[in-house]
Amino acid sequence: MDLQERKSVLQIAVDEVKGKIPILVGTGAIDPRQVKEMILQAKDMGCDASLLVSPMYIKPPQRGLVQFYNQMADLGLPIVMYNVPGRTGVDIKPETIALCAQHENIVGVKEATGDLSRVDKIRSLTKDVVKTKNSNSRFLLYSGDDDTEAEFVLQGGDGCISVTANCAPKAMHDMMMACLKGNAEEARRINDDLKLLHTRIFCESNPIPAKWAVKRMGKIPYAFCRPPLMELDAQYYGHVEEALRLAKLIV
Repeated sequence: MDLQERKSVLQIAVDEVKGKIPILVGTGAIDPRQVKEMILQAKDMGCDASLLVSPMYIKPPQRGLVQFYNQMADLGLPIVMYNVPGRTGVDIKPETIALCAQHENIVGVKEATGDLSRVDKIRSLTKDVVKTKNSNSRFLLYSGDDDTEAEFVLQGGDGCISVTANCAPKAMHDMMMACLKGNAEEARRINDDLKLLHTRIFCESNPIPAKWAVKRMGKIPYAFCRPPLMELDAQYYGHVEEALRLAKLIV
């Protein structure tokens, strides 16, 4: 989306949910100048935080990532780092995340590596970080991998930023609350119905299957994705429908 399109979407979000739930806005791009424009737009419109993926494709060194995140955090909007090497081509190392966490406005990380060992690693490296604007606020660890998010939180994470939740928001919410309360049995019971959906929702590149699934559920009228993405290939319809039925989202 261009900035004018983003403005329209953000305005609707602010009008609908400002003050009810935090508005976390994706602001990633290769060019830091474009990232800056998106962050300042989100800040000016009253959004609460930025979800900022590392610059994709160009594979900056770790010191470049520290500089990038610190410069964007200096703009004043709280930032959740987004580590997804499968999309960007570069892994933000736990030690780099810990360095960035020293900035007051860098409040958390979305870890989409699927590596559960990172929960303890990042937590141990950031355990002394306290955000002074809220004395009870530690550096937040969010899972970005649907297959492992329940175990991620059971092992000490703070939540997830999920693709599956686009289709099953209540089930995902209930599972995460069970995880945060340490109720592993309940969390895994809920997750059992979602496991196939966690996998099938990536049968083609995200968000293609998720958007088709939400359409199949009757929540939106179209499953169109802008080129070079496309609508879900018909060969996958049955695969996604099977997962939706198991998750009790369609009959």
